[in-house]
Amino acid sequence: MTIAIGQTAPDFEADTTQGRIRFHEWIGNGWAILFSHPKDFTPVCTTELGTMAGLKPEFDKRNTKIIGLSVDPVDSHKRWEGDIAEVTGHAVTYPMIGDPTLEVSKLYGMLPADAGTTSEGRTAATNQTVRVVVFIGPDKQVKAYLAYPMTAGRNFDEVLRLLDSLQLTAKHKVATPANWKHGQDVIIAGSVNNEDAKKLFPAGWKEPKPYIRIVPQPQG
Repeated sequence: MTIAIGQTAPDFEADTTQGRIRFHEWIGNGWAILFSHPKDFTPVCTTELGTMAGLKPEFDKRNTKIIGLSVDPVDSHKRWEGDIAEVTGHAVTYPMIGDPTLEVSKLYGMLPADAGTTSEGRTAATNQTVRVVVFIGPDKQVKAYLAYPMTAGRNFDEVLRLLDSLQLTAKHKVATPANWKHGQDVIIAGSVNNEDAKKLFPAGWKEPKPYIRIVPQPQG
């Protein structure tokens, strides 16, 4: 299967470095980010997991849980955590899912159904598609889905920026323009007509074109 924005994130049970979880239950009533990796003890992924660990307080501020995934078993993840802390200076304090049967990777469309049922003998190259970031809202729906090649380390500042946009636009009837950052002006959503916009934004807006209505970022 493929994962699409707006669909319910597939639920599953799995072992993690912090115990067994039922995914939807683990998410609870907040946001969640699932980010996957082709294989343990790989260079780019080591830097990514450490970077994510260093940013965990930022995700906590946003009521967002983070969870890693690799097709290797949990005991391998736990050994890898030592390297991650040594190399990046950040201890991994979030859970990492073990997926030695490839069940979760297939469920999220990262591996084909005929990929087999074991991670044994598989390499980073054969798992190269297990390299995504999935943003999941409190309603358990997929809000965004990013995929990366093995050779390009993910930009987690962008992950935070996108999360800020998703959370803002879920709460207010606005959209964020190109390269937007938290605190900058936003655009009134196209689904809002001018009559309703006057009620929502009584201070008015800048309108360089009739279809572009710019307002300060709503607060709260």
